[in-house]
Amino acid sequence: MRVLTLFLDGIGLGADDPESNPFALADTPFMRGLANGKRWLATTGPQESAEAVFIPTDARLGVPGRPQSGTGQASLLTGVNAPRLIGRHYGPKPEAKTRALIAEHSYFKRLELRGKSARLLTAYPPRLLADFARGKTLRSSVQQAAYESGLPHFTLDDVIARRALTAEWTTDSWRAHLGFESLPRYSPREAGKLMAKLSRGYDFAFHSHWLTDRIGHRGTLERGLRILERFDAVLGGLLAEWQADEGLVVITSDHGNMEDLSGRRHTLNEVPTVVLGARAAEFARDYRSLTDFVPACDRMLFESG
Repeated sequence: MRVLTLFLDGIGLGADDPESNPFALADTPFMRGLANGKRWLATTGPQESAEAVFIPTDARLGVPGRPQSGTGQASLLTGVNAPRLIGRHYGPKPEAKTRALIAEHSYFKRLELRGKSARLLTAYPPRLLADFARGKTLRSSVQQAAYESGLPHFTLDDVIARRALTAEWTTDSWRAHLGFESLPRYSPREAGKLMAKLSRGYDFAFHSHWLTDRIGHRGTLERGLRILERFDAVLGGLLAEWQADEGLVVITSDHGNMEDLSGRRHTLNEVPTVVLGARAAEFARDYRSLTDFVPACDRMLFESG
């Protein structure tokens, strides 16, 4: 049993409004296929099929205010209610108390200590890694949780060798915006297939994408549509490569944002958690909030089905 998680920053379950919500309009057959043919909206509700379970998930965690990435991602990857612990939602990066929480409870770290292999499949460019090393830039909570395992982040060399993926799945953005023209070229569908193959090297693999949140803050409906349709193509490739008996695929987020482009702030909406695999219903048992991710993964990785 293995768990592969596809994390999309800042996607919630919003209104069925094609003028402000790209989820209400995008052509996403693979995403809809995991929710009994329904779009990922506030009205979708819990869904279960032979293929997948769709779980509207609480990101507010009983704390007033708008959920933020720092504490939301920390809650997801520690199983601890980070905003309640520090007294507020905080982000985008984790402040000192949240970083201490991650250092103690990082799921990547805990799995390695218990004899399981865990890896963040997302690679980062040289300048960002240098900024991390000299303390110029804080890691996100996802990055910090992976860093606490003691394993280095994947790098440019790993992308070239096809050992890791960029945050945007294909190498297009690194070639276009960072000037790395020699990178291998592959389509979103091919990226999905590669992600499935890479995940086979680990008990727990996690890929982190952030552009969805960026679009929610300052993007357009057209950009939202493009990124969702691109992700759907990635998902299609992954599903074509994934074997039904090899584990679970989980798709989730930390807070709402891109589902309501009428504003530029995070939302109070629930977020989608989508689980694909033979033990999906078992994973989804009593799954209600971000803090349920780690216990659910533990059931899959340490308890026989």
